[in-house]
Amino acid sequence: MEKDCKPTIDVGLRGVVVASTHISKVDGAAGKLIYRGYLAKDLAKSSTYEEIVFLLLYEKLPDIDELTGFRKQLASERRLPDSIIDILRMLPADAQPMDVLQTAIAALASDDPDAKQADREAYLRMAVRLVARLATVVASWHRIRKGREVIPPREDLGHAANFLYMLSGEVPDDDLSRFFDVCLVLHAEHSFNASTFTARQIASTRAHMYSSIVGAIGSLSGELHGGANVRVMEMLMKIGAVDQVDAYVQQELDAGRVIFGLGHAVYQVDDPRAHILAPMSKVLGERMGQPQWYEISTALEKAGKAAFKARKGVDIFVNVDFYSASLYYAMGIEVDLFTPVFAVSRIAGWTAHVLEERFGEAASKPALYRPKSLYTGDYCGPDECVYIPVDDR
Repeated sequence: MEKDCKPTIDVGLRGVVVASTHISKVDGAAGKLIYRGYLAKDLAKSSTYEEIVFLLLYEKLPDIDELTGFRKQLASERRLPDSIIDILRMLPADAQPMDVLQTAIAALASDDPDAKQADREAYLRMAVRLVARLATVVASWHRIRKGREVIPPREDLGHAANFLYMLSGEVPDDDLSRFFDVCLVLHAEHSFNASTFTARQIASTRAHMYSSIVGAIGSLSGELHGGANVRVMEMLMKIGAVDQVDAYVQQELDAGRVIFGLGHAVYQVDDPRAHILAPMSKVLGERMGQPQWYEISTALEKAGKAAFKARKGVDIFVNVDFYSASLYYAMGIEVDLFTPVFAVSRIAGWTAHVLEERFGEAASKPALYRPKSLYTGDYCGPDECVYIPVDDR
C-alpha cells in the first residue's frame, strides 16, 4: 500500500470520511438530524415535503411565491408516459416492487430529454421529474398488480395526499395527509447512508442522474437498509400480542438474531425521527381500529432494550423503522410497499446528492471513487499460481 494510505479493513467504511457535503448532518451522539442547517424535527412540525424538496435541491427554504410555483411544477410532472405504464403492465404481478421500481426508473431515462445533458440546470429538471414521477410509479404498479385501473395523478393535491389518492382511489382527509407528509419529510434525507453513497459513487463516474437513482434503489432494497421496515412489520405480526413480546425477545436473542428496528449504524441515542413517528402510530392505529401494533411496538422496544442491556452490558436504541412500519400499516399501505414508499421520500435526498457530487465541492476531488482493497487470496503461498492446462489437472 502507498505510504499515505491508512488501511481500514472490513468495517464497512464506518468512521471513514469520504467526501464533504452541505446537504445534511447526522449527529449520532446528540441524536440530531439536520437538513441544510435546519433540525429535521423542526421541519417536520411545520413544513411540507414540497418545501423540503426545494430546500434540498435549491439550498434554501422557499418563500411563498417560490413554493407556490414549485408545487405547480412538481404537480405538472407527475403523469407517467404511456410507454412506462405499458412496461408496468408487462411485468408479472408477483414481481418484487423494488425491482419494478428500478425497471421503471431506468426506462424513464429514455423519456427525459435532459438525460443526455450534463449541465446543472438539466440535472435540476431531472431531479424534479424524478421526485414527481417516482411516487406515480409506485402507486401505478400497485394498482396494476391488483388488477385495478391506474389512477392518474391530480394536480390540485399535495404530494403526500396525491400519492395516497393514486394508491387507494380515495382522497385522504387532512389528518392522514399530514401524517404521511411528515413521514416523507423525515425520510427525505439522511447523509451518507448506503443508498446515498451508491448514488454518489455512480454519479462520480459521470453516469447520468437516472443511472445513479437506479443504483440507489437497488441499495435501498436490502433488509439492512430500506427493507428493515418490512422486517419490523413482519416481526410485529409474528409476535401477534403484547403478552408474547418477552418470549419473542428471549427467543431471538438466544438464537443470535436481532430485533429489527433496534440499533443504528450512527445514532448513539434513540433516532429522533422515531420519537415523532411513534405518537402518530398510536393515534392512527386507534383511529383505524388497530391499536395492537403500536402496543406491541412499545412493549417490544422496552423489553428489547432491557434484554440487550442485561446481556451485552450496553444500551441499544430505537431507529426510524421501528415505528414507521406500524404507521404505514395503519395507513393501509401493504407491507411489501414499505420500502418503495421509503424511496418515494428519499428520492429528494438522492437527487440532491447527485447534484452535489456533479456540481458541488465534491466535483473537485479525483474523478471517481476508487477505494483500495487488501488482497488475501494467497492460494499458492507467496508466489503466483502456475497455470496447468485443463487436460493435465
